[in-house]
Amino acid sequence: MEINQLAEEERPREKLLQYGSSYLNDTELIAIILGSGIKGKGIMQLAREIVRIIDRSGDSLDIRTLMDVNGLGIAKASLIMAALEFSRRRFQPSLKRIHLPSDVLPALAHYADRTQEHFICISLNGAYEILQERVVSIGLVNRTMVHPREVFSDPIKDRATAIICAHNHPSGNTEPSQEDRDVTKMLRQAGKVLGIELLDHIIFSQKGYYSFAENNELV
Repeated sequence: MEINQLAEEERPREKLLQYGSSYLNDTELIAIILGSGIKGKGIMQLAREIVRIIDRSGDSLDIRTLMDVNGLGIAKASLIMAALEFSRRRFQPSLKRIHLPSDVLPALAHYADRTQEHFICISLNGAYEILQERVVSIGLVNRTMVHPREVFSDPIKDRATAIICAHNHPSGNTEPSQEDRDVTKMLRQAGKVLGIELLDHIIFSQKGYYSFAENNELV
């Protein structure tokens, strides 16, 4: 749904004014930065495309990647890159140490409202500090989409000693499926071979989360 189809109180700027920026989802925040859509593409559609690119690119995002979006010019791409870099410089804390696997949940919260499953891998160093957070795949979580080579390729480059994997359940039900359990077992076994420990696999939604570690399912 585009902005002109929304009730006034549901529009991103009005919501920000009423409730504050933390109330908005990622798409709405990007829509405010963009200011307007482009020919043939409304602002909300454009914002959703950009959020998907940011999810996939992580820290490797650059302006040329954004400009690959059909119709997105240097002006709007520059606005987004500048906003992201300013936020990183001003507000990104030093490496966050993980004491419990569930400590990663604040870093995952903005994926909870996604309508597709996002499988995320978080790289940790020997002190269990977060090195990187990346979206590995988007779509149904299964052994085809979530292969060890895709999950571990970047943690190997990060020189990570451990990872925490997570994915959202758009349905809101965080109970793991048999496929979720199979994927977890496969990744744990692969991690043992590579010397990179799988600390947890977390399933989360806007309603809560399920931790394989907390439920003693990583034995």
